[in-house]
Amino acid sequence: MRYHASVKRVCVFCGSSAGSEPAYRAAAREMGEALVRRGTGLVYGGARIGLMGAIADRVLELEGEVIGVIPRALAEKEVAHAGLSQLHVVDSMHQRKALLTERSDGFVAMPGGYGTLDELCEALTWGQFGIHGKPIGLLNTAGYFDRLLAFLDHARGEGFLQSEHRTMVQVSADPDDLLDRLAASTPPGVEKLIGLEG
Repeated sequence: MRYHASVKRVCVFCGSSAGSEPAYRAAAREMGEALVRRGTGLVYGGARIGLMGAIADRVLELEGEVIGVIPRALAEKEVAHAGLSQLHVVDSMHQRKALLTERSDGFVAMPGGYGTLDELCEALTWGQFGIHGKPIGLLNTAGYFDRLLAFLDHARGEGFLQSEHRTMVQVSADPDDLLDRLAASTPPGVEKLIGLEG
């Protein structure tokens, strides 16, 4: 299998908790393995705990590249991962998200909470406005994102999302399949129509 040369690093958004289902941690490790098989680097939030730590540890175990970006306030609470290829300590969450975007060629959201949703929604919004053309996907482990996907369909049906922007979101429960979808995807080619969608 040949992989899209432009996706050299993938930013993964995921929980600083491991979640209630063992499948979430297993999927984080599987995503790490899939990235290393392709020679694709991991860019993530820099923590050593939860799903964030699980995916970083697996990529490092397999001698892959891991770039972490963490706000100083969290690093000072000893949450930062000490063994990364690169660790960038920044002053704010805004700087964190900007650097995560700058250092990556695509985005994957895995199970997580408010922080994961915040990062995902910013990546989607920037894509919607044409600020970046990077692919975006959801690793839908155990149907975790089913209700979010239903909401996006509802938003489209109610006139708040154009169909082209709804289809920006690639979805799979399998890490290799999702990464294949990211590599094959193209930007929507339609920017947000001001006043016609939220």
